[in-house]
Amino acid sequence: MRDRVIALDPSQGIALPRVGKPEHWITVASPRQVRAILDAADTRFVALFALAAFAGLRLGEAAAVQVGDIDFLHCSLRVRRQVQRAGGGEVEIRPPKYRSERVVYLPDELLAQLALHIQRYACDLPEAWMFTGTGDDPPHQNTVGHQWRNACKRASVNGVTLHDLRHFYASALIAAGCDVVTVQRALGHARATTTLNTYTHLWSTAEDRTRQAAAQLMTATQVGAAPTLSGGTQAASDL
Repeated sequence: MRDRVIALDPSQGIALPRVGKPEHWITVASPRQVRAILDAADTRFVALFALAAFAGLRLGEAAAVQVGDIDFLHCSLRVRRQVQRAGGGEVEIRPPKYRSERVVYLPDELLAQLALHIQRYACDLPEAWMFTGTGDDPPHQNTVGHQWRNACKRASVNGVTLHDLRHFYASALIAAGCDVVTVQRALGHARATTTLNTYTHLWSTAEDRTRQAAAQLMTATQVGAAPTLSGGTQAASDL
């Protein structure tokens, strides 16, 4: 319509399909499934999949990690770029999605896995790619996807995508008690509302927190033994 090629917008008045609740369309893999996939993966790609599962990187971000992005001293990784598809099977390096440059803090176990990968498959120059596809370029998304599907097949795991590892990571942060802003920054979401809209069902509700607080209170006071009549009467009068 802006270009005056057509007079009317044919999409006007068309009802969009209803979108289900987040809990109906995101998949959170189990630790057992993730372990099985990592054990079955090609050793050249285990560390890449681990970056998705234990650091929340997107496929393109993990494929574009350079050795110099990893700060072993401060246990962190700086996400600076991503790999995107390009014509002719080539790869194109771009800034992260939604300009989501960020620093992700890594556990010691993941750092050890990355160090082992560098020792085996990458040189230690800062500008060297952690993972390579054809030649010295980082792997194309199709290559990573092929490796992921092969690993899932060997592990007999169905219905789990590589992107689902971000949900796996996010669910672990939420279960550990991280707040919305912390999860947002770790995942590189542009807005906290994106994080909430996707994962709100994973956070404890007020009812959950009430039950947990009451359970902790009972544990702290060692409730369980039948109180004496005088003790009960005294407690009631105190109230």
